[in-house]
Amino acid sequence: MRELRYLVVAFLLLGVLQTNTINGKAFSGDYSKMSGIIIPGYASTQLRAWSILDCPYSPLDFNPLDAVWLDTTKVLSAVNCWLKCMLLDPYNQTDNPQCKSRPDSGLSAITELDPGYITGPLSSVWKEWVKWCIEFGIEANAILAAPYDWRLSASMLEERDLYFHKLKLTFETALKLRKGPSLVFAHSLGNNVFRYFLEWLKLEIAPKEYIQWLDDHIHAYFAVGAPLLGATETVRATLSGFTFGLPISEGTARLLFNSFGSSLWMMPISKYCRTDNIYWKRFFEGKGPGHHTYHCDEMEFRSNYSGWPTDIINIEIPSTQSAGAEAYPSLSEMSQANLSGMECGLPTPLSFSAREIADGTFFKAIEDYDPDTKRLMYQLEKLYHGDPVLNPLTPWDRPPLKNIFCIYGVDLKTEVGYYFAPSGKPYPDNWIITDIVYEIEGALFSRSGNLVNGNPGYASGDETVPYHSLSWCKTWLGSKVNITRAPQPEHDGSDVQVHLNVEHHQDADIIPSMTRTPQVKYVTYYEDSESNPGQRTAVWEVDKASHRNIVRSPVLMRELWLQMWHDIHADAGSKFVTKAKRGPLRDDDCYWDYGKARCAWPEFCEYRYVFGDVHLGQSCRLKSSSFDLLLRYL
Repeated sequence: MRELRYLVVAFLLLGVLQTNTINGKAFSGDYSKMSGIIIPGYASTQLRAWSILDCPYSPLDFNPLDAVWLDTTKVLSAVNCWLKCMLLDPYNQTDNPQCKSRPDSGLSAITELDPGYITGPLSSVWKEWVKWCIEFGIEANAILAAPYDWRLSASMLEERDLYFHKLKLTFETALKLRKGPSLVFAHSLGNNVFRYFLEWLKLEIAPKEYIQWLDDHIHAYFAVGAPLLGATETVRATLSGFTFGLPISEGTARLLFNSFGSSLWMMPISKYCRTDNIYWKRFFEGKGPGHHTYHCDEMEFRSNYSGWPTDIINIEIPSTQSAGAEAYPSLSEMSQANLSGMECGLPTPLSFSAREIADGTFFKAIEDYDPDTKRLMYQLEKLYHGDPVLNPLTPWDRPPLKNIFCIYGVDLKTEVGYYFAPSGKPYPDNWIITDIVYEIEGALFSRSGNLVNGNPGYASGDETVPYHSLSWCKTWLGSKVNITRAPQPEHDGSDVQVHLNVEHHQDADIIPSMTRTPQVKYVTYYEDSESNPGQRTAVWEVDKASHRNIVRSPVLMRELWLQMWHDIHADAGSKFVTKAKRGPLRDDDCYWDYGKARCAWPEFCEYRYVFGDVHLGQSCRLKSSSFDLLLRYL
């Protein structure tokens, strides 16, 4: 959950080619019907002020439509004013009486959160995608954004903003406008939002029409960096704060994060624990709020760590205090206390698994030692366990969509567990991280570099979300899976490895017995189009792709474009696009080969100087159009 430091966002690729012929030959596919919905991730929607706030001791005030998230100038010069515009009441999720913020609308809400010469590139979300789409002739009205107030829980998004009603209308508008279904491209928290939308939709339309509505409106769903079983960094942000790279203290970041109803949305959960089927319960018993009762199967208690690599939290509970002492004293009380007379006692070490976080056991255990836990327990019960549509703190089932592509990065150093202890400071800085457990390419290590016992997975995560959570979508694959491993850069096919009809047990990971060439980054594709007739499921594991950068990765954009080109072309002869070879598709993919004193990939690229080129590589350009090159991948 590194999502403003990682400005994570989600984007939906889709496109419309501006011409219907290539070299005089007519296209056989109907590209004018393609459209797409963007569902951004956590902290990836611009929030704007919807009130007037006079900031004392600062020349910068907040006026209607001023950027709040993110305006680093105001964070630096008027942080107290900025906090008033960002903080929510933790109990009823209302704005500060002096300042109200609301999400921006349209593509401008998710393109560049903090425009500027220095801050712009750091907060840029869509520029590379837009550039790529423009090069391939995508029309502007073929891309629809669905920004939202990422501070709110799912139920509050609907209650305050009617977000899911609007999202339903967005799909229906796209269908009417383009005469065809949409592609959904969600990143990080945007996947959780989309999951809730699918459950909410069940209760909005007749049961017999539900699947038909999905088939009519959604062609494919691309889940990128989805925290399907949560992310451990959410725990870190809850107890000690996470600044997202902003110039604020961790204590301030903790207060900010814990005021949001969405702070619990990506908490780690157990794959063995589920809740009542609210859909059928409400169908037969009528509508109304209710409490989702957890039901854990025997594997939860027979296995270690709720299936995760290790315990999520190891915390030292302070020793018993003397009568009358405050559990979390204020700063003034701390300064007046005679610390030399305090009784020394050994703290009690406790460990908590993902299940004990999701069901509230952990928060109850530290309730007497931290005021935030009372607020978090309230949010957990009201906004999650008591959600009338879905308890989001439960494992995903495969959505009933025709085409699903689950895409994530692997083999980066990712946090999977923490050791906390009392810091001796007043709230909100009353906890300190004493150690961190990382997963690194199939092993567990502490912050000091020592090997840690546990259950590491086949690979590590994407630097933000652990592999255990990202790879849950592998359980959506069927019993026979085709696996392909290919280099990320352009290649001639000599290093492509293919294993067909690999057996897959639903509850187990798939570990390909394939080789790796040192210093080469690969993409491993797991594809299944036979297990469930009429449905395709694919999982793409991208080596060394971080949670933030994967949405801006040229490799990902290339693969998405080729898959969509394949899907909408009537002449495609296979279920998935071929991986046999990858050549340049854009001028930017051509470069100068100094060893051979010519442009690399001479089959596709040539030296063609244009006024303004400043180096040889810039003058290497495609011989033919990108559309001609795309025909090679049918």
